[in-house]
Amino acid sequence: MVTVRGIVATMTESSHTPFGFASTTDEVLAGVDLSGTRALVTGASSGVGIETARALAAAGADVVLGVRNVDAGRRTAARISESTGNPAVSVGHLDLADVGSVRAFAGAWDGPLHMLVNNAGIMALPELTRTPQGREMQFAVNFLGHFALTLGLHGALARAEGARVVSVSSNAHLYAPVVFDDLDYRFRLYHPIGAYAESKTAVVLLAVEATRRWSGEGIVANAVHPGAIATNLQKHTGGLQTPPERRKSVEQGAATSVLVAASPLLAGVGGRYFEDCAESQVVHERPPLFGGGVAPFALDPANAERLWETALTLLA
Repeated sequence: MVTVRGIVATMTESSHTPFGFASTTDEVLAGVDLSGTRALVTGASSGVGIETARALAAAGADVVLGVRNVDAGRRTAARISESTGNPAVSVGHLDLADVGSVRAFAGAWDGPLHMLVNNAGIMALPELTRTPQGREMQFAVNFLGHFALTLGLHGALARAEGARVVSVSSNAHLYAPVVFDDLDYRFRLYHPIGAYAESKTAVVLLAVEATRRWSGEGIVANAVHPGAIATNLQKHTGGLQTPPERRKSVEQGAATSVLVAASPLLAGVGGRYFEDCAESQVVHERPPLFGGGVAPFALDPANAERLWETALTLLA
């Protein structure tokens, strides 16, 4: 159970917090005791994933890093354990583009899972690339692999009796809804950012539908936009294009993820989209470049249910 030392946290319908754009992971988890909880962070061997895992470990959680490169993951785990004094940081092999790998990882999980942070992602692949199963690669890694993982860990999340799922999205979702009739770009002209945007809309819809289906079991899910952070994610885009005043440090970028994953201020809150450590406003047209907000199509319950059922058929 997540507790706050010296603070009585009350649950309300509001999802406002005292934190904002510049808040860091250590600030949003100040006083939060995660002892006795377990967290899984995907893509935790680089960028925001490392800081997310470090912050949760620093608050006392047992943390598993789900990574493709196990050697890099082990080096990261060792650094996190050394810096936090928490020895309970471990590594598991997880390739989100490979459904077999995802199923093996989920099948080997033992015990409850209190926090699942679906953080891993790829962005703007310059050429149309598909998995061996024929899925467009960004959709496969960013959404479908995480969907399969979340589904496979459903029992572990339920056993936690108050689990939270975090879907790391992006303000890029504002560029594209999910195009159900052509998920794999068999007819459309491929656009690197368009495909990325579509996958990031999909991960918001995963949070919406997981909350609808599983909140009765104590499981809630939310989506987050970390903000603009210079990481390996931009290797195909020529680096970060965001104006300097809108950029964040890694500690600031991971703050929204760990707030949604672990803060008692958001206990029981689900099916929402957060940025800058606050719930985002719904916008009804795309804002100016680098603007914020969440598109209605990303929170639409019918879209969420349809995507869930579609994903089940894709994984069958």
